[in-house]
Amino acid sequence: MRISKIAKIAVIALAFGLVAGSPAYAVDLQGSGASFPALLIEGCKAGFAASNSGANTYVYASSSSGTGQANSDKSIGDFWMSDGAYTAATKRSTLIHVPLVAAPIAVLHNLPSKTTLQLSASTIAGIFAGTITRWNDAAIVADNNRSTTKTVYKLDANGNPKKDAKGNPIVLRTQIVQGHYTLPNKAITVIYRSDSSGTTQNFTNYMFKSAPTIWSKDKNKVFKDGFPGDINAISNLGRIVGAASSTGVAQLAGKTPYSITYDEVNYASANKLKIANVINPAGSSVAPDSTGVGAFLASATQDSNGYLTFDYATKEKGAYTLGIVSYLLADTAYPSKATAAAVKAYANYILSTKCAKDVGGALGFSVIDGALLAKSLSQVAKIG
Repeated sequence: MRISKIAKIAVIALAFGLVAGSPAYAVDLQGSGASFPALLIEGCKAGFAASNSGANTYVYASSSSGTGQANSDKSIGDFWMSDGAYTAATKRSTLIHVPLVAAPIAVLHNLPSKTTLQLSASTIAGIFAGTITRWNDAAIVADNNRSTTKTVYKLDANGNPKKDAKGNPIVLRTQIVQGHYTLPNKAITVIYRSDSSGTTQNFTNYMFKSAPTIWSKDKNKVFKDGFPGDINAISNLGRIVGAASSTGVAQLAGKTPYSITYDEVNYASANKLKIANVINPAGSSVAPDSTGVGAFLASATQDSNGYLTFDYATKEKGAYTLGIVSYLLADTAYPSKATAAAVKAYANYILSTKCAKDVGGALGFSVIDGALLAKSLSQVAKIG
């Protein structure tokens, strides 16, 4: 059967219309990995799609840094998130690190008092190593009945401390605060992440670097493997308990009176947990917020791979020394140029204030800015 010339034109026009009506380089990105940045990534999904008129979208499977790293080895998906630098021998040579999301690790507890708990690094290490077992231990009492310093910074538009010509945060004022806290004579239940976790890697690194005589093993993604004693000792059974994922540890702590754990800030309110301040090396009691994390990140150094080295001994008065960065693991040699462009767009959007500040601020995340932002963007430029 012969098709008329007009019909042929109509068919061609219809086909062209269908193609023209779809984005030329539409990519639905698949991401996986760390649970720590998951709420921010999920919260920015709609904004990312709107920013490119729906041409590119993404889905993110939140699990753990270990899963993200394993998936990156096998190129399962398009991008991966890890809360710790990935340096295993299996890492593909074309994979790079981009510091993408900044936030504090919070020490969360289930004490009945409304007074803000404050803990030094040595006390935190003692609690999680199992050498401090009761809430009225002398070390916890001393931390909470002492003078500490509160520091107020001059802030930039992103809520981070402004810096002087030498790159130091500008302090507006400091004040001495006297703590008073009557602590209960109750046993402490320690709840830790049982799965492979970048949050755990950062938390154990903090304890090892800050209190090595107490937490004597180097950083580890698996808490029980980094535990400095025998976690299965009879004295620890039922007192040091594991749970999988950020959600899991927070939910278990919320159901367990007099417990303590480490997790993202935003899990506190949903599980009726309280947030402790951390006493830093300068003697300041600092809350896990954007300002404290920004002051801490100002002391970090970065190598050519994008890895950050944190200065846990910093004397910066307002530094929250349990701040961390979650890395984007991305490829410099994607088989598809369209995928590479979409991953670049994703990274730039997560780093933007529309995501990091406007969405992340309410969720407890910090904005990466200044010199660190410039370094992150230089890493993003390598994606290809």
